[in-house]
Amino acid sequence: MSEFWLISAPGDKENLQALERMNTVTSKSNLSYNTKFSIPDFKVGTLDSLVGLSDELGKLDTFAESLIKRMAQSVVEVMEDSKGKVPENLLANGVDLTSFVTHFEWDMAKYPAKQPLVCVVDTLAKQLAQIETDLKSRTAAYNTLKTNLENLEKKSMGNLFTRTLSDIVSKEDFVLDSEYLVTLLVIVPKPSYAQWQKTYESLSDMVVPRSTKLIAEDNEGGLFTVTLFRKVIDDFKTKAKENKFTVREFYYDEKEIKREREELSRLLSDKKQQYGPLLRWLKVNFSEAFIAWIHIKALRVFVESVLRYGLPVNFQAVLLQPHKKSSTKRLREVLNSVFRHLDQVAAASVLDASVDIPGLQLGNQDYFPYVYFHIDLSLLD
Repeated sequence: MSEFWLISAPGDKENLQALERMNTVTSKSNLSYNTKFSIPDFKVGTLDSLVGLSDELGKLDTFAESLIKRMAQSVVEVMEDSKGKVPENLLANGVDLTSFVTHFEWDMAKYPAKQPLVCVVDTLAKQLAQIETDLKSRTAAYNTLKTNLENLEKKSMGNLFTRTLSDIVSKEDFVLDSEYLVTLLVIVPKPSYAQWQKTYESLSDMVVPRSTKLIAEDNEGGLFTVTLFRKVIDDFKTKAKENKFTVREFYYDEKEIKREREELSRLLSDKKQQYGPLLRWLKVNFSEAFIAWIHIKALRVFVESVLRYGLPVNFQAVLLQPHKKSSTKRLREVLNSVFRHLDQVAAASVLDASVDIPGLQLGNQDYFPYVYFHIDLSLLD
């Protein structure tokens, strides 16, 4: 499973023994794979400042998770024709996300632990905010280009009634620059081809004999040319309609057709040129955002552990990876049992939702006697 539980317990002898019991039970019952999660010693500051940071980190955690989901979705959208290769572009420091989480090490160079906690959090917040700003501008430009290209390409799709004809017809299909004559395009149902050939010359006066030619077909019918005198256009359209032939409104403009073709070529070229740089940017900055997110998780464990267990700082963080979804309920029961001594009343009430403790959402089991945070990588699949 690509799901992790990040927990902590006090680092005294009794609780280290509890962690050992947890490891033994979860291993024997094949409930989870557990590893120590190393978190450096930070400058704690005041408890008041930690309370403020706890709230700020909660919001930053949510923002970071939302950001990496959006970036992962952007990679999927950009790699529209190569979706099988998406996972190899969603890495953290060059390794898959599960490996990065299970082998996490705090980046001292990027986020110095000697700095006050508030400075570390501020660095992470600014970094993620900048990534989001760049993501919006880069993807907006690419998506505008992609939409314009799709709109042009859609014109070449559909049936003969709706699609553009500029890529079907040619200059030779029309009588151009004539004061008296004009060439019309008529859509004829396939079963009516023979009827069209027999009757088109007599649908109106002044139709040029043998002037029809089939220039395109789709599943439903064909596109025929017919040349006639301009002054009988309206009469011809009326008679054609009565016979279930449809005159398609079209004016051959060589300059407009050339402009459309050049625009399509330009958009295809621009998309190809932007694809590589955008994908590289997404790959690099997804990694940066994901790494920042896991650092935020580590900070949350540190702050909540100090607030929960007190000073001096002494706790052990552990990363659990449940083996399967069906075992998570049993795993939770094991943890609640092993660490029940940390908060007798609250732990008992988790198992008995009828006990009312103000501030705890026990019905949803949001409170546990140990520090707990969730990391769900399946949301990025």
